[in-house]
Amino acid sequence: MDFLACSGCAGVGKIKSDSGRFGDPMKAFLLAAGHGTRLRPLTDTVPKCLLPIRGVPMLEIWLQSCVRAGIREVLVNMHAHADLVRDFVKGSKYGDRVRVVEEPELLGSAGTLRCNREWVQSENEFWVFYADVLHRVDLSAMLRMQQSRGLTATIAVYRVPDPQRCGIVDVDRDGVVREFVEKPLNPRSDLAFAGLLVARPALLDAIPDKYPVDIGFDVLPRLSGNMLAYEVSGYLVDIGTMENFHRAQATWPGTSSTERTAEVSSI
Repeated sequence: MDFLACSGCAGVGKIKSDSGRFGDPMKAFLLAAGHGTRLRPLTDTVPKCLLPIRGVPMLEIWLQSCVRAGIREVLVNMHAHADLVRDFVKGSKYGDRVRVVEEPELLGSAGTLRCNREWVQSENEFWVFYADVLHRVDLSAMLRMQQSRGLTATIAVYRVPDPQRCGIVDVDRDGVVREFVEKPLNPRSDLAFAGLLVARPALLDAIPDKYPVDIGFDVLPRLSGNMLAYEVSGYLVDIGTMENFHRAQATWPGTSSTERTAEVSSI
């Protein structure tokens, strides 16, 4: 195994390159280091990313999605229960694609990117996924939008009933994000960041030099005018609450490469 160290985070992983289905092979950050406090007592002994949805761990669902999208390498960051995730990855048929990075102190969602920037610095584009988002978004279509327009990033967005709780975008008629505000008191729209983004390495230069540092609060507002919004309307649920976790058990239709269902639950 390779061993990594970076500003308080240390990781292990063995990487195998592979040809991607859509264009060049790509890399993805799968952000999974949160405590999962709203899912206690389930997360007292099991990390949120290993909680099962209809019998399949969330991490397994995510790795299946990454393989279908042509992603050859996945970096999963962890804080609590990192050993359980390492053991799961070792036993997974996708394990040779995965690097597990442990953060003894939480770096924040953007801090993980900054700490591991050399891993993606030479890529044309790379993905960032919030691991507690269960979805059937067409990632290949989202990537095509990003590559055709050439801005720094493209973020998936969806309509929510409670925009004060989310990262909200104001979008012009060409799909360019004019403004991004995390948890606004007076939202200008109901389009919320869905926890999925694809970006060029230039995004890394927008991350402030501090820890912890957050994608929604600290990075995406800096990309206003240089970021696209990809609106999704199909299945997307954040399992971060017990209510949504139970909803997912009843509604998850299984993995698919395209969107066909209409279930959307607020992050």
